[in-house]
Amino acid sequence: MTKYIDGLNRIVWGAPALVLIVGVGLYLSLRLRFVQLTLFPRAWKRFLSMLRPGRKSEDGVTPFQALCTALAATVGTGNIVGVAGAICLGGPGAIFWMWICGVLGMVTKYAEVTLALRYRVKTLAGWIGGPMYVITQGLGSKFKPMAVAYCMFGVVAAFGVGNATQINAVISGVNDVVTRFGGEQTGLGNLVMGLILAALVGAMLLGGARRIGIVAERLVPFISAVYILLCAVVLVLRWREVPAAFASIAAGAFSPRAATGGALGSAYQTLRVGCSRGVFTNEAGMGTASIAHASAEASHPAEQGLMGIVEVFLDTILICTLTALVILVSGVPVPYGKDVGVELTTKAFAAVYGDFAPIFIAVSLVCFAFATVLGWGLYGARCAQFLFGERAWKFFVAAQMAAVVAGACLQTGVVWSTAETVNGLMVIPNLTALAILTPEVVRLAKEYRKL
Repeated sequence: MTKYIDGLNRIVWGAPALVLIVGVGLYLSLRLRFVQLTLFPRAWKRFLSMLRPGRKSEDGVTPFQALCTALAATVGTGNIVGVAGAICLGGPGAIFWMWICGVLGMVTKYAEVTLALRYRVKTLAGWIGGPMYVITQGLGSKFKPMAVAYCMFGVVAAFGVGNATQINAVISGVNDVVTRFGGEQTGLGNLVMGLILAALVGAMLLGGARRIGIVAERLVPFISAVYILLCAVVLVLRWREVPAAFASIAAGAFSPRAATGGALGSAYQTLRVGCSRGVFTNEAGMGTASIAHASAEASHPAEQGLMGIVEVFLDTILICTLTALVILVSGVPVPYGKDVGVELTTKAFAAVYGDFAPIFIAVSLVCFAFATVLGWGLYGARCAQFLFGERAWKFFVAAQMAAVVAGACLQTGVVWSTAETVNGLMVIPNLTALAILTPEVVRLAKEYRKL
């Protein structure tokens, strides 16, 4: 069965899907006059203002909490493992194409978030929105089947890539640390950890978007700052190799054979790997992050849209780049053609931090993966609510808790492949709505520029 799912996955995430994602990003960039660049100073200034203590919301989610919730789902294992895998399969040049997709992803997510706030709806629990509401409110009820399809894919993805596979990574990380201190990995231990994690996840999700936002605004900035700091230390200590690392990225983008010593020879493969890993790490085009941003209190839809720009910048342009540079300056041989992301990243950090590196990577994966479960838990719950009504939230949380236990005890290979497939299917209705409603995004952008 895994073979058939993997085959379907390659079709869904093949060249047509990447052309669609990149094409819509380029189209939006032209229509919005590269808003991701022209409004970036304004977006960054607003982001920095959110870091000041004392910003609270009386009955909703603050813009910073919404941003952190979205980052919780995107900043994760892909930034550590996915980047290393991109270098292995596409050479250093894959990072260049990851940057290109990141820049285009910034405007895509800006449009997603802006439309999510434009067409969100008010409930007793606060504001809710996302691609399903953009489709039904923006395009009309005749497009509801497209919104239903999006939510069905979203619920499946929430149990897979957003839950079971992440919990499996948490358990693996904890077991790795335990064994390094002389402990022993057991099935009973995995079950106990699964039950504890299920209780934590259930408690967070039952609190709704506001509780998830409160946890995310404390957890995500902390673990991200620690990771960025440790990467920065490596680059400071190896500063002489940094220019050569950038040179290999630039050269490898168009001539991978020269950059990899002949190990990789296809420029198309380098482009494809870089773009696909870029999409996976920032989720631009999937529309999921707009579900989190839709809960935020904002004076104008485009104001929160700026946080979509910042989100992709932090995830892809900053954190992914730091991981790539650490690998390239470490001097560790890259096993081109083999996707050994965790091993390569661990060895790269070990070149500076020694025996501390495996523990640091394991703990980072645990924290990032748990944060991802919370972010995707919100996405899945909102999709379930749209499909089955308000009461679906509690049933969904119960099912998520069961998935946590399953992810702690079972192998998740098939689940991972299935989730990747439905992730790709989510792109189709979301980008279709985005392309049709581009004039509305342009109107809102012009309106906001005048404020």
